[in-house]
Amino acid sequence: MTHPHPFQGKILSSRSCELGEGPTYDPHTDTAWWFNILGRELHELNVATGELKVHDLPFLASVLARIDADRQLLATDQGLFIRNTADGSFEPYVKLEADKPGNRSNDGRVHPSGSLWIGTMGRKAEDGAGSIYHVTKGKVTRLFGGISIPNSICFSPDGGIGYYVDTRVNRIMRVSLDATTGLPTGEASVFIDNSGQPGGSDGSVCDAEGNVWNARWGASAVDCYSPEGKHLARYNLPTKRTSCPAFFGKNADRLFVTTAWEGADEAERAADPQCGFTFDLGISVKGRFEPAYLL
Repeated sequence: MTHPHPFQGKILSSRSCELGEGPTYDPHTDTAWWFNILGRELHELNVATGELKVHDLPFLASVLARIDADRQLLATDQGLFIRNTADGSFEPYVKLEADKPGNRSNDGRVHPSGSLWIGTMGRKAEDGAGSIYHVTKGKVTRLFGGISIPNSICFSPDGGIGYYVDTRVNRIMRVSLDATTGLPTGEASVFIDNSGQPGGSDGSVCDAEGNVWNARWGASAVDCYSPEGKHLARYNLPTKRTSCPAFFGKNADRLFVTTAWEGADEAERAADPQCGFTFDLGISVKGRFEPAYLL
């Protein structure tokens, strides 16, 4: 483990989220988006002005992807929905696990092909209750099952490699993909084994050089790994439950990180007053913009 870098960033939003997750950035509007899953909120931050809008949601949502200037795709505990950006209205798109009302969506990301990978889990993180699915043009394919807490879904820049983790197992997995579809072409293997280490491997994003940036839940940190799995750097944050990073800025050269206070008692929250805040990590990165989901 390399020597950690002290936090030199800033607070992007002090609106505390019980479970901040699903951060993403739309370069067309210079807007950062993220969810407070358990609070049923979608946060919209104008990066240039700092203006924050919080949209109340009728469901637990965890992932947002741009479709076009007028529409976004949202993953929720009631399936996938299309959101109208003008008025915030929702249109059902496709069901996910309609036979499992005890599950909700969690981590997910759009593959360079325009398909979506989306993970599900039990509302109380029941062992093995979740799965990871591939969704393309409304067709749903189950990729991996028996997952308790799906996270770290991200892809190499060329789309030929996919990553994911079951945070409870704490081994980030790597799998070869068909770059044109986002579907696996082989068996998954262990990329990073953090089992037995402090801090759960939570959300990840892959930069333009293929490095994987992983938030470490419970460890107040974001780690960076090379495409070969070498630990390159650790960046500390001023709160414990770091959940997911995302690139932002006009050149995708900055990194912001969501956090949470889920599971913290009153004493913990008092000792960790910035839990649930959203942070600019304050470093320069070679990021890339998320692809749109193709209807």
